[in-house]
Amino acid sequence: MFWHSTPAHADISDSHTPILILCTQVVPYLARSDNWMYLVVDDATHEAAVVDPYDAAKISAGAEREGVKVTTLITTHHHDDHSGGNRKFVSLHPGVKVYAGSDKAPAANAIVKDGDAFQIGSNIAVKCLATPCHTQDSICFYVEDKTTGQRGVFTGDTLFLAGCGRFFEGTPREMHAALGYLGTLPDDTVVYNGHEYTKSSAEFGLAVEPANAALRDLYERAKKDDCTTGKSTIADEKAWNVFMRLDSAEAKKFTGAQDPVDVMAALRERKNSGNYEKQS
Repeated sequence: MFWHSTPAHADISDSHTPILILCTQVVPYLARSDNWMYLVVDDATHEAAVVDPYDAAKISAGAEREGVKVTTLITTHHHDDHSGGNRKFVSLHPGVKVYAGSDKAPAANAIVKDGDAFQIGSNIAVKCLATPCHTQDSICFYVEDKTTGQRGVFTGDTLFLAGCGRFFEGTPREMHAALGYLGTLPDDTVVYNGHEYTKSSAEFGLAVEPANAALRDLYERAKKDDCTTGKSTIADEKAWNVFMRLDSAEAKKFTGAQDPVDVMAALRERKNSGNYEKQS
């Protein structure tokens, strides 16, 4: 179900070619300047879900173009740039099931918690992973194609490629726990994140781990590719994401901290401030 996405569909602005898993497709669509929305299609039934449809009209047009029936709306968290299109989307697709971690998400009619599960079409199994910190209702959605065994995870603003979200409603300990939780997913799980922040995240990571070859390769790729989502895995994140590598000697040296939660706090503070210099 999960595959590589490259720019395509010039007739539909800012959509990208599917990341394909035989029986499932994931099509990213750009909203605003850097938000990712997704169309997730079960090819066997032509049923689909949308993830964070901020620009409801754009992703609805994409669904129409793909010839699919949208039955499910997935909300990763309640921030407006992710959930702000929910009501409009529901008006365009009456009867759609709207999954979210709290009723702060507009139009939510199926509130989920950690471990809850549901299905898209006949092949796509979805499991909800509670990852509170960026917001307390942040849910990551782990999806698996039951036919092929291929899998992915929609991480909203919890996990970015080589980065993580700000701690707007949570603590460094909660983000450490959230990323650790995601790190327990199978290594080949493809990551679909909420924003195209990869270049800046990798740049910060290189300030922490300048000798990390995988991170350097990601940075070089992000300078040329405006759609990096859906092209890497949880295994890659564990190799290049400094927020998931809190025990590394480099992270400890950069922050001047030893405890992983303290390292997390210091890394996020330095990223927020733009201070990429090592602690003396």
